Amino acid sequence: MATLRDIRRRIKGVQNTEQITKAMKMVAAAKLRRAQENVISARPYARKISGLVNHLLTDELSGTNELLLTRQTKKVLVVVLTSDRGLCGAFNTNILKEAVRLIEEELIPQQLEYSLFCIGKKGFDFFRKRDYSITGNALGVFGHLKFTDALSISSEMISGYLKGDFDKVVVVYNEFKSVVRQEIVREQYLPISFDNGEKVKQSSTDYIFEPGQKEIIDSLLPKHLQSQMWRILLESNASEFGARMTAMDNASTNAKDLIRSLKITYNKARQAAITKEILEVVSGANASKSA
Repeated sequence: MATLRDIRRRIKGVQNTEQITKAMKMVAAAKLRRAQENVISARPYARKISGLVNHLLTDELSGTNELLLTRQTKKVLVVVLTSDRGLCGAFNTNILKEAVRLIEEELIPQQLEYSLFCIGKKGFDFFRKRDYSITGNALGVFGHLKFTDALSISSEMISGYLKGDFDKVVVVYNEFKSVVRQEIVREQYLPISFDNGEKVKQSSTDYIFEPGQKEIIDSLLPKHLQSQMWRILLESNASEFGARMTAMDNASTNAKDLIRSLKITYNKARQAAITKEILEVVSGANASKSA
């Protein structure tokens, strides 16, 4: 049975843990506000450039750019976005489960070759320890997330796709919905597809394009991919802070409940010790009287 000193030490330890989780929750909340603002700012541009390309694209031009051509799929690159640090609840676990499900239940049964590109240390460590095929990684980008990170990652994807290293790129990430809700999304990154039900009706007005419609589309497609990758990084970053804030809030609540329970246990043990001492005194006094 634990002594009073042991219980006091445990209460003190849990109180220290509660202070840490409260501080981490406050830090995550402050970072979440900035990350949420960045996501909200990036979404309109990504939607607008996607809609612009979708509007300009015709059936004839769809077959003139390799980024739009659908090949016979033999090799698939799976891009997995996780965090670089833990203590964010089921944020990483859910993403890793979805990526493993995609590889083992869909790609491998179809006899498709796969490779992984891990953005975030947690995903990289997970797949490396289990001997999955990893062809690239981007670690530490979420510490100081910049648009240049999206440029370098998207450039690597485009280069590998054009060289034929893979025939399809699928991104698995957490989309930010709210502070307490993140939704796992599996999105085809390459080849570019506009099968989103938002096909814009072609205007009857005749436009004059300078330098040309094809040239404009060719210049917009890389920008479209860059903006989408930037948006995906921001979505994952905001989702991570939301998940961490929720996890730390739950940890603080659990710590309070545990402290309350330990204090009750401590008071009961203290009361029992006092009662025992009183009984010993009374028993000693009665023994001396009878003697």
